[in-house]
Amino acid sequence: MQLRSVGGRAEQAGNIMEQSIVLDPIKAKHRALWALGDYDRVAVEVIAELGQVLVTEAGIGSGQKVLDVAAGSGNASVPAALAGAQVTATDLTPELVEIGRHRCQEQGLSITWQEADAEHLPFSDGEFDVTMSCVGVMFAPFHQPVADELVRVTAARGRIALIDWTPQGFIGQMFAAMKPFVAPPPPGASPGPLWGEESHVRELLGDSVTNVRAERRTLTVDRFGSAREFLDFFSRYYGPTIAAFRNLADDQQATTRLEEALLALADAHGASTGVMHWEYLLVVADRVG
Repeated sequence: MQLRSVGGRAEQAGNIMEQSIVLDPIKAKHRALWALGDYDRVAVEVIAELGQVLVTEAGIGSGQKVLDVAAGSGNASVPAALAGAQVTATDLTPELVEIGRHRCQEQGLSITWQEADAEHLPFSDGEFDVTMSCVGVMFAPFHQPVADELVRVTAARGRIALIDWTPQGFIGQMFAAMKPFVAPPPPGASPGPLWGEESHVRELLGDSVTNVRAERRTLTVDRFGSAREFLDFFSRYYGPTIAAFRNLADDQQATTRLEEALLALADAHGASTGVMHWEYLLVVADRVG
């Protein structure tokens, strides 16, 4: 499966406004964060492999009705469609929805793209054979309502499939390193990497699922030749990293401390060798019939 980066914000203007939804201030801020930079570059150049892994492990195939929640620009939606599934892809950020829609038009793929809040999915109960998310729903600030929606829209004896970064892995540690430099989360919010803890996911899904399979795996990342190259890329294209540096404004000392923390973390995870290993949790579960 090959994704091609879709550049040019002007190309994406299209019908973003007519697809927009009304959000509370917390969600509006969250959506703006993921519109910073160009997350599609991360999805295509760094973590593209994860989408195919999720589709394969979920057993997605021809004729299935699949929902990709917090789909970004289509990391998992595209391989699901290539496997023959009828795919609906949703994301809170309209810019990413438009990139995904444009990519599908280029590749001749029939994927329904829709802007949607993971806490309030605009679908009927039990509408999908498979509901999945690839490092997506983990970044919604409130976990339980999102988990409840994943369960609700999945058909009886259907499947829920997730890939999320673990707290102990590189991305989880990156968010921990950035925490002192960013604005505090809204009251009641939970850290995203908790979705990478098996016990947390089991608690969220509760007795609505069975046959839960959870495996820690690693993604091999060879996109960066050094810690500095990693930092330059993520501070240009990855919304949370961009937001962390912007939050420091003109505080050069704090900026330097953040840079040093991220460079040291990247080196500790193998950036200087040109090969990094990012841990994630794969969860596949069946909806109770």
